[in-house]
Order: sequence, then structure tokens, then C-alpha cells
Amino acid sequence: MAEAIKTGLKTDARKQIALELSKVLAESFAVYVKTHGYHWNVRGPEFFSLHTLLEQQYREIWAALDVVAERIRALGEYAPQGPSAFANLTSISEGKPETEAMEMLKELMGDHETLIATARAAIEVSDAAGDEATTDLLTQRLAAHEKAAWMLRATLGGR
Repeated sequence: MAEAIKTGLKTDARKQIALELSKVLAESFAVYVKTHGYHWNVRGPEFFSLHTLLEQQYREIWAALDVVAERIRALGEYAPQGPSAFANLTSISEGKPETEAMEMLKELMGDHETLIATARAAIEVSDAAGDEATTDLLTQRLAAHEKAAWMLRATLGGR
């Protein structure tokens, strides 16, 4: 029989926080896969700079996936794994390799904005439960995705 988890968080709160983190994880994985695929398939006059930008972004997301999944486990829940589990937790599309470069960036910018909204919703849940560790992790992820969206927006000529 497993021992009770005694972290000061109630079981229901841990489950709800883990569910919100699972959504962040699924969306992060979807953005990772799409960014990596677009890195492989980008083409055009700005190929090298876009190829490099996308590589920086997918590497940053890749490192974060483990942190988010491990926080779910620290809360006593199982992290989702596999394409079907992730697909049930996100609305972010896979993207298509033939997409034009600037459209790739627009899609990814929108995907980061979706992920930003999901992270903000998760912060509300973790903050309300008094889970400072998860709130801190999510705040860091929020900042990373806001930066990624800004870089994509600036590359597209926006503010």
C-alpha cells in the first residue's frame, strides 16, 4: 500500500493541479513537435535565421517537458504520455510540412498564445491551492512562452 503524500496540499487540490499541468504538458508537447517539424521544413530566403530561431525554441520547450511531467509526478499523479493522451488534452494542430515560412511563424505564435492562456488558467488553480512550487514553475513557463510568441511576432514584423 502506498504511503499518503504529505505536502500540505489536499488530495483534490493535487489532482486538479495535476490535471491543469497535464494540459500544459500536452500543449507544450504539441508546440514542441510542431516547432521541430517546422524547423526541418522551413524554406525560403530567410531559411537560416528561421531554422536557427525554431531550433532555439524547440530545444527550450524540450527541456521544459521533463520539468512539467516531473511536477505532475511529485503531486502524486501520472503524467500523460503518448499521442492519444496528449491529443485529448490539447487543441493545437500538428501543422503541415508544406506550410510557407511566414505562415509557420503565425501558427506557432498563435500556438504559444494558446499555451499562455492555458498556463495562466493553471496558475489560477495552483495559486488558489497554495501550491507555490507549481505556481513558480508555471510562471517560468509563462514567461518562456510569452518570449517565444514575442520573438515570432517580431520576426513577422509586429510589436
